[in-house]
Amino acid sequence: MLAVFWFSPVPAEQNVKPQYMEALQDRVVGGSVAKPHAWPWQISLQYLSRGSYYHNCGGSLVRRGWVMTAAHCVFGVWRVVLGAQKITANEPTQQVVRVTNIYIHPNWDPNNASSGDDIALLRLSSNVTLNSYVQLASLPKPGQILPNNNPCYITGWGSTQTGGPLSDVLKQAYLPVRNYETCSRSDWWGSIVKKTMVCAGGSRNSGCSGDSGGPLNCKVKGRYYVHGVTSFGSSLRCNTPKKPTVFTRVSAYIGWMEGVSTCRLLLANHTESLFTRTNENCLS
Repeated sequence: MLAVFWFSPVPAEQNVKPQYMEALQDRVVGGSVAKPHAWPWQISLQYLSRGSYYHNCGGSLVRRGWVMTAAHCVFGVWRVVLGAQKITANEPTQQVVRVTNIYIHPNWDPNNASSGDDIALLRLSSNVTLNSYVQLASLPKPGQILPNNNPCYITGWGSTQTGGPLSDVLKQAYLPVRNYETCSRSDWWGSIVKKTMVCAGGSRNSGCSGDSGGPLNCKVKGRYYVHGVTSFGSSLRCNTPKKPTVFTRVSAYIGWMEGVSTCRLLLANHTESLFTRTNENCLS
């Protein structure tokens, strides 16, 4: 799908507009090629057009039959590709599964990128096989807030230089967390940022953007957790100072995920995410 890079006609801080990531051409600027299968919960969400599938958004495998992504990503006919490094190749590590149900947060406003609640759960047609190439994401405990400058990485399939072509190889970029007190300053994102969001990046020395719906992978006590779902960035350009990439904060939506299909998400000792099956429609 052709990505459009939109520039604000007035480069004043107060006129910077939030824009969903898939509308921005620069997706993993400042990044590098990821080590194959270093982020085994990363998925490619692909849409059907004229008989072929095309990558549009990222996401995270949170259970064998469930994927977490951004609400603004889901439309049309979908499939999920897991275990991929090069999404245009038929790699033996890949698993391809159809999406059968989509659960969008009820408060999400498709006409307002900064309204928040940009999160969705996708039910897959079958459970995937876990192996060295496909693994479940670890989710944070409910309400957990990361400190300023906590190390994180975004991942996705995109360009590594401003204006460069999109890549079919998975990329990663380092983005430190910017806490709410910093990100909500008037010369940063101001009131656009909500407490249910998390900011990362925002300097010329860090990466930016990422595939919409893709994970913000943050290191906590030596382990990576998916703390964010990529939502929006600056309408100016990548690496605009004080305009970090903004993510849906996963820890603010654990309760919502518990309620999807009358299921309950359990965090065993806050180290791994487990879904409990309570009926035939539950997360299994």
